[in-house]
Amino acid sequence: MPEQSNDYRVVVFGAGGVGKSSLVLRFVKGTFRESYIPTIEDTYRQVISCDKSICTLQITDTTGSHQFPAMQRLSISKGHAFILVYSISSRQSLEELKPIFEQICQIKGDVESIPIMLVGNKCDEAQNREVETSDGEAMSKKWKCAFMETSAKTNYNVKELFQELLNLEKRRTVSLQIDGKKNKQQKRAEKLKGKCVVM
Repeated sequence: MPEQSNDYRVVVFGAGGVGKSSLVLRFVKGTFRESYIPTIEDTYRQVISCDKSICTLQITDTTGSHQFPAMQRLSISKGHAFILVYSISSRQSLEELKPIFEQICQIKGDVESIPIMLVGNKCDEAQNREVETSDGEAMSKKWKCAFMETSAKTNYNVKELFQELLNLEKRRTVSLQIDGKKNKQQKRAEKLKGKCVVM
């Protein structure tokens, strides 16, 4: 289990061109670019609340290519939570997640206690859909992880994706919200120890 620190590390995996960088940039900066620029590895930081104090959400956007296996293994060993992205318009991109998931299991051991989200991105491209929502749901049940469909382009479910991922963290309380004021929902959520707060 990674050491507790002020960083909460989320790693984003997936084949090339599925929209990993677009999802991360949409979440962190609120932007979307039409052009495709392949990533080697980028890290983005966002301030979040963690066990009632402020910490850094560190998002590692990995390469879609298989040329850097050592970087992939390092990202997995350092990661606290994982987002596995495929494109709903590419069945192949879902298939390419299988060895990555297997490697997470191999390095992390028991993955049931680790927040993992399977994400079908590009759901705005419904006319080109190759992977049905039910296929994504079936895969997530098999892997015992959470599932969501998103669109970085239309900003559909992007913030929800990151909040839901933090909600899966049971070892500490992490939330996107760092506002000092507590609403009724937050107070109620705090009574439910070990749960995160959705804003």
